[in-house]
Amino acid sequence: MSATTVDPWARVDAGGLLAGLNPLAKLAAPLPAMVLLVFARDLATPLAFLALACAVILAGTRITRRIALLLLVAVPVATIVIGLSMSLWTDPARVGGDVVARIGDWSLTTGALTVGFATGLRLAAIVALALIAGLTTTGPDLVRASVQQLRVPYRIGYTALAAFRFVPRFGHELDVIRQAHRVRGSHGGRGPVAALARWWGYLVPLLAGAIRHAERVALAMDARAFGAHPDRTERHLVPWRRRDTVFVAVFWLTSAVILVALFPWAP
Repeated sequence: MSATTVDPWARVDAGGLLAGLNPLAKLAAPLPAMVLLVFARDLATPLAFLALACAVILAGTRITRRIALLLLVAVPVATIVIGLSMSLWTDPARVGGDVVARIGDWSLTTGALTVGFATGLRLAAIVALALIAGLTTTGPDLVRASVQQLRVPYRIGYTALAAFRFVPRFGHELDVIRQAHRVRGSHGGRGPVAALARWWGYLVPLLAGAIRHAERVALAMDARAFGAHPDRTERHLVPWRRRDTVFVAVFWLTSAVILVALFPWAP
């Protein structure tokens, strides 16, 4: 067997075309649009990029209930809430427009609604573009791609990956500690005082378990001569393929067409 093989678990279980792309390609493709959207002030540009991001996600992933709820419910609801909130905060004297609602001296104008929903759509578009990589990329793949393509020192990349993997370990140990306390009847009762006592009882064993886990990880890394050499042979490869280049180029071209057609910075 070869010492370097393509990682069979380098694709998330979401399926679809996006799962087969290099993580760096999925980050690089929407990045220019995300940066330029910060400076857009119209409604059409963020709406176009929001539609583009949703179309790419829906076409490139296997649709699950979580993804459907996120794109079709959570994002629109958050956009409406943020848009209305920012509209209420906008000074109508500075944006003008027709009065939509009035309460005493306060009034809500069409200009305030335009500014508020432009902000909400801009944030929604940036989040949706970030979800292209976020929904179809795993942490290990991103670290491996950064080490292999961006030449990030493996000491930094894999140390960060080891620290990241502490999170599910903490969750498992916290669940075990809770079950043990529940079996022993410790810190029962209701109310803020009982909850504080329960969490204080979880803290010490959780900290002890974290220290033990950190020692085991350190010994395992030391046994593999981690950090002894400037580079290491990769067991799993996350290659940059031609389709990654095509995806980035097509996405950049589409973003450029949208920006040129709508040109949100026109006076």
